[in-house]
Amino acid sequence: NDKRNTRHGPVFSQEPSDSIFPLSFEDNKVFINCKANGNPAPYYKWKVDGRDIDMDLNYNLVEGNLLINNPHATHHGGVYQCIATNTFGTIVSREAKVQFAYLQNFSRKPRNTVSVREGQAVVLLCGPPPHNGEIKYSWVFNGRPSFLLQDTRRFVSQRTGNLYIAKVEASDVGNYTCVVRNMMTNATVYSSPTPVELRRDAVMAEYEPKIEVQFPESLHVTKGSSVKLECFALGNPVPAITWRRTDGNPLPGKMKINHSNGVLEIPYFRPEDAGAYECVAENSRGKNIAKGQLIFQSMIAHNVYKLTVANLQWECRASGKPKPVYRWLKNGEPLVILVEGGRLAVSRINLLDSGMYQCLAENEHGAIYASAELKVVASAPDFSKSLVKKSMLIQRGGEVIMECRPHASPKASISWRRGGEFLKDSKRRTIMEDGTLRITNISKSDGGRYTCVARNPFGTSSSTGTLVVKEPTKITVPPLSVDATVGQSIVLPCEVSRDSSLDPTFKWFFNGKLIDFNKQDHFEMIGGESAGDLMVRNIQLKHSGKYVCMVHTVVDSVSAAAHLIVRGPPGAPEGLMVGEITDSSAQLSWGSGPDNHSPVTTYTIQARTPFSIGWQAVRTVPDSVPGQMFHATVIDLNPWVDYEFRVVAINNVGVGEPSMQSKQIRTKAAVPEVAPGNVSGGGGSRGELVIQWEPIPEELQNGEEFGYIVAFRSLGTTTWKQTVLASPDASRYTFRNDSIPPLSQFEVKVGVYNNKGEGPSSHVVVVYSAEEEPSVAPSRVWARTLSASEIEVYWEPIPQTASSGNIIGYESDAEMVKVTDTVALLSGLMGSRLYLISVRAQNSAGAGPSSPAVNVTTKKPPPSQPPGNIEWNLTNSKIFLKWEHVKAMGNESEVTGYKVSVVSGIGDTSLRRAPQGDTSLRRVPQGDTSLPPHGGDASLR
Repeated sequence: NDKRNTRHGPVFSQEPSDSIFPLSFEDNKVFINCKANGNPAPYYKWKVDGRDIDMDLNYNLVEGNLLINNPHATHHGGVYQCIATNTFGTIVSREAKVQFAYLQNFSRKPRNTVSVREGQAVVLLCGPPPHNGEIKYSWVFNGRPSFLLQDTRRFVSQRTGNLYIAKVEASDVGNYTCVVRNMMTNATVYSSPTPVELRRDAVMAEYEPKIEVQFPESLHVTKGSSVKLECFALGNPVPAITWRRTDGNPLPGKMKINHSNGVLEIPYFRPEDAGAYECVAENSRGKNIAKGQLIFQSMIAHNVYKLTVANLQWECRASGKPKPVYRWLKNGEPLVILVEGGRLAVSRINLLDSGMYQCLAENEHGAIYASAELKVVASAPDFSKSLVKKSMLIQRGGEVIMECRPHASPKASISWRRGGEFLKDSKRRTIMEDGTLRITNISKSDGGRYTCVARNPFGTSSSTGTLVVKEPTKITVPPLSVDATVGQSIVLPCEVSRDSSLDPTFKWFFNGKLIDFNKQDHFEMIGGESAGDLMVRNIQLKHSGKYVCMVHTVVDSVSAAAHLIVRGPPGAPEGLMVGEITDSSAQLSWGSGPDNHSPVTTYTIQARTPFSIGWQAVRTVPDSVPGQMFHATVIDLNPWVDYEFRVVAINNVGVGEPSMQSKQIRTKAAVPEVAPGNVSGGGGSRGELVIQWEPIPEELQNGEEFGYIVAFRSLGTTTWKQTVLASPDASRYTFRNDSIPPLSQFEVKVGVYNNKGEGPSSHVVVVYSAEEEPSVAPSRVWARTLSASEIEVYWEPIPQTASSGNIIGYESDAEMVKVTDTVALLSGLMGSRLYLISVRAQNSAGAGPSSPAVNVTTKKPPPSQPPGNIEWNLTNSKIFLKWEHVKAMGNESEVTGYKVSVVSGIGDTSLRRAPQGDTSLRRVPQGDTSLPPHGGDASLR
């Protein structure tokens, strides 16, 4: 049946609670809530101060709620209780105290003047009039429209209404009025003013804090409520107020402290907020402490019952401080029985014991109720909603639990039979207290039909199920733990023997998670009906772990596990540090990274500089760093160079990932160690000694202020001349002295230095000074014109005695053409032009005198106009061409022939005319083939 239609006794869903109502309602009515669920629906009564309420003009019942019309504070205040009843019994609600808010006026009697010294403390009493309901206190100074602002010096207690001034100042002189406002009725009343005047006889000396406002030593707080603790001290100087927990725990994060620190508020109070709190008042003269205990107040009640065939034990448990006492009610009336610790015992239950029972737990802070319904029913055993399981499959050697849970009242006695034979307890067979049949170590002979028989005084019933015994599933070839190397593939076997009527399902788990073969590239399950082998392809380090093969049938489940250890190259070393640094070495230390199941055999160290190409291996001490050593000294470093280092681990599988690079360090400076190479020289102008060398690269300069020392002397002399070049990029030095004879021999060497000192010099080499320019010009210069743009020039070379060195070439003044031979081709000239040409010789010192000029004129240029009016026709395999003759201009050379070019798919083909004037042409090879100038026709075939 629908649970909502089940018949049951009343249960409160809404109960009255303590309330304060204003008397100034617009409709002048008060509602007190009460609602209970029950089937049939309950009806209600109300009590006030233990007396039944008669519904009249002042009281009306609206469903279960009580409506009070025209309430009066004296007549209608009191303790109210709701009573709900239906055919199953009666329950009473918790008691609710109902009050009405009001606020009377202050007495109009004038208040006495308060005289106080400057620096002294003062307390102005409010003395509120009679009232009920929550009120708020404020003070007005000298009749101003706004309330007096509180700060660290002035405090208004919301418990007493008094105004506390910790240290009086001259500006405090005036009239003070206490203002009281009822928060429920919004009524506000004002006291007579209290005058405060300043005594001029003395000024108050400084003194330590005196706590004038403090919270109770113990305060009971209910769950979910808000608690406010007040604390304010008088003193000179004005004391500072701080809050803390006595046990040292931090204050709750939800805590609120007002701007003067005089009020600590803890909203939504919880059990963890309970404990001792301290207010500390402190100034330069000392400090004082107020302490108080917040006690969590709770009352939680619940029922535990134990029902036998004829007896009921009901236990009511409640928590609270102080420990609650218990009373029991039946249908709203007290039970006159002995109650021990909240326990209610009902023996020899009969139908008259049916009804609504309530446990009442109470202490000085209040009372709570817990309700329960007792139904006494009688029924024969019934299996309609809980049949014995019809078919039970179990493996041989296993265990079966057959439940038998008929509905019966009173509880039925249970027996089992197999076939027609009733079963008794044996070594393998047990009928448990709740009627369940348990059979262990099952054999094939245990299969068959089992019947549960239930009896009570009202009848007998039974239910039957069948037990089917199957052969157990066993893993015959389990997976074995194995080691593998990264990149390999392996198979973990999992083969089973099983009952032939059962189909096994194979599942694999990796480190506790089911492997989804549709989402895994590395895993594949292979095998037949009785095998579910796992293949792991291209194994990676992440595949290390525990693998479990689990085999399921409808009867049983078995599993076997194996561990796969994957060995791979080591992980990156960690924590690389650079220690002591010299000009050529650095001490390194590091920590081991993961060895990936293969011990590290050696470490190698790599370095990188701004001058290196990537990372390079470096020499170390020891030369080979073993895997158990985590430090080494790098040697043979270049001084004054920025280095970064990293460490690489190696094991039997391979080379691992490098560590993170170290921070960049610079080796210390040192004297240069490398001398310049390829020292040479020669050339230059007359009177010069030119010295050249390869500069030292920056990584070998070993320090700052690097430069070169160039030394030279005449061959056969003993004294060196030196010069210093303070540029690290210098590669050439020229010494000039006009008195140096041409091609004089000098011994030369080049050294290096930096701010640490001088380094080595190069080997001594012999360098010649500059040559002298040739003294004579070339002879027998003549020239001939080749075309409109080219002239060829010839001459005789100068004698060897006319130059102190080797002649390296000649140059022509016409177009500044330099050659090493005695003939030159001048091209790119203009046609029909007269050119003056002279030639001079040149050696390493420079050029000699020019020869006398010769005159030569270039030829006229070719015709500038193309042939015109070109006509052609095709006859059989011949093409006949005709054009107009070209007549040369006056400054152009005469026409000597024509060149005909044909562009086809096989390239550019030149054609020419036969000398006899035959108009038919034959095809000729591609090239510059000309036709005679007489005639303007041609044929192609």
